[in-house]
Amino acid sequence: MHYPRGRILIFAKSPVPGTCKTRLGQSIGYPRAAAVYRQLLSQTIETAVASNLAPVHIWCAPDTQHEFFYHCRRHWGVRLRRQPFGDLGVRMQGALKRSLKRCEYALIVGGDCPGLTAEHLDDALNALHEGDDCVFAPTRDGGYALVGTRNAAPRLFHNIDWSTDAVMAQTRRRLQRLGYHWTQLPTLWDVDERQDYIRGKRASML
Repeated sequence: MHYPRGRILIFAKSPVPGTCKTRLGQSIGYPRAAAVYRQLLSQTIETAVASNLAPVHIWCAPDTQHEFFYHCRRHWGVRLRRQPFGDLGVRMQGALKRSLKRCEYALIVGGDCPGLTAEHLDDALNALHEGDDCVFAPTRDGGYALVGTRNAAPRLFHNIDWSTDAVMAQTRRRLQRLGYHWTQLPTLWDVDERQDYIRGKRASML
């Protein structure tokens, strides 16, 4: 592996209709939205594992018991971890804190960005390997597709307005106050709304 001292942590929800991709489900139906999410997760895991950049762990919510996660472990040989309880910031900070006890730097990757490539992962891991405190790949809706760090400081993720278009802007201001040096990768897009789904279908990504 190119970055044996790093980790790729894929944050994933159980692909259960009505509990994942609910905004998308309101327009295309919850069973179809869950199937789309399962497809996107599979693509993300395949990309991460095939890249051979760093060990891949799936951080599962609400737990690791869904059959999809067992399939991932059998098929790709990934490790399963249960996400901590709390809002997204608490869960990310907890996953990073636990992971960074065993590695020098780690990436948290969302499972719903069809444009995420091994090159994005490589660029992010390399930024941390070269000494950056953090690395981000923003999304078009104001959030981010991945976040990586060498330090699981609670202040980085505390009091952020998650699931809004202010996430990345608030995070940049937080990084500035903390005095962190960070790299921002090119902007990606995730699948949350009907128009995202249509875009993915037209691009043959879904």
